[in-house]
Amino acid sequence: MKSILAEVVTIGDEILYGQITDTNTQWMSAELSKIGIRTVRKSSVGDTEAQILQILKEAESRADVILITGGLGPTKDDITKKTLANYFGVGMVLNKDALANVTEIFARRGFELTELNRQQAMVPTNCTCIVNKAGTAPGMWFEHKGKIFVSMPGVPYEMKWIMENWVLEHLSAFFQTPAIYHKNIRTIDIGESFLAEQIEAWEDALPSHIRLAYLPSMGQVKLRLTATGASINELEAEVQQQVNTLLTIIPEYVYGYDEDELEIVIGKLLLDQNLTLSTAESCTGGYVAHTITKVPGSSRYYTGGMITYSNAMKINQLDVIPDTLTQHGAVSEETVRQMAENVRKKLNTDIGISTSGIAGPDGGTPDKPVGTIWIAYADKDKTVTKKLQLFRDRLLNIQYTTLAVLNLLRQNLPASVKTVTP
Repeated sequence: MKSILAEVVTIGDEILYGQITDTNTQWMSAELSKIGIRTVRKSSVGDTEAQILQILKEAESRADVILITGGLGPTKDDITKKTLANYFGVGMVLNKDALANVTEIFARRGFELTELNRQQAMVPTNCTCIVNKAGTAPGMWFEHKGKIFVSMPGVPYEMKWIMENWVLEHLSAFFQTPAIYHKNIRTIDIGESFLAEQIEAWEDALPSHIRLAYLPSMGQVKLRLTATGASINELEAEVQQQVNTLLTIIPEYVYGYDEDELEIVIGKLLLDQNLTLSTAESCTGGYVAHTITKVPGSSRYYTGGMITYSNAMKINQLDVIPDTLTQHGAVSEETVRQMAENVRKKLNTDIGISTSGIAGPDGGTPDKPVGTIWIAYADKDKTVTKKLQLFRDRLLNIQYTTLAVLNLLRQNLPASVKTVTP
């Protein structure tokens, strides 16, 4: 079955100037994938007719579906409709349904319909007009030499309304598309190159219709398996077999799948065993607690925490022994151990975790440079500590430390709890 390829073209100087963020392309690509259409390129172009015509010509040579957003407003800089008419060599016509829609919207809001707004109902003569119930600018569907062009507003909620209520259904009817199935395996605490070495034989043995992509981010690597074929159910079963094999190779690094975030996975694991958690933070300044409590329902397992930024707070609130701070300093294994153990006892929780370090950009010494961080995990049976040597960027150090201490928590939960199922 022939693969159906798509290209997304975003139009607008504001995108190129960095004044707005293009979120449309990501959403559209995900929705196209669900109906078996693979996005192969994203292009952005300013409000210049010659440039738009050129990018449309290039997109037509590459893709079966060209989705266009932006440039459909009522002002002079919005030239997409006229440019499309020029591209196809046609004129413009007033669409009665589009005019009725914009008239009704203005009447509902108590505004008079101006001639400028009336012009929004003008569309190229060769298009199928898509009435936009979420706004005043209609969408436009063009069938040209066996390919589909669709022009939509750049406003995300308007684009989504047109896609969900018209475009996706009509694309599915127009093309006979293969099934596409994605599965994301989330790994942590192993770099991309080291991970690739460990799973090289597994990757080389993947069948030709299942492709692997490495998607690294801070402290994590997401492995995305993409399978194409005739049956979505068969693809899902095949991919699951591959995931099961992968789990026998790198079980310690896999913490979740698809949209799982580490804090969500940890919350589920704690709930499964009816375990409670508390936090003691220094260098992260409450970011660990913030990350944990982003999860709805976290109050069922997270009791609270202490931000003991100064040595005096560590002594007075967490009962860290003064001699420990004098002999070893706040950034030390000894201090972070006591922080985790004592917050667990003080807040009467099953588990305590802690952080202390030099986040930067200043404050480092030859023995403890910026980025030196200690983290700890404590329960009634054991205390585990870990030293991190991170970066000179303060925010990055805070974020990475939070990720690392949550992963230390995951790693030290009972073995039966850590088991991750797809």
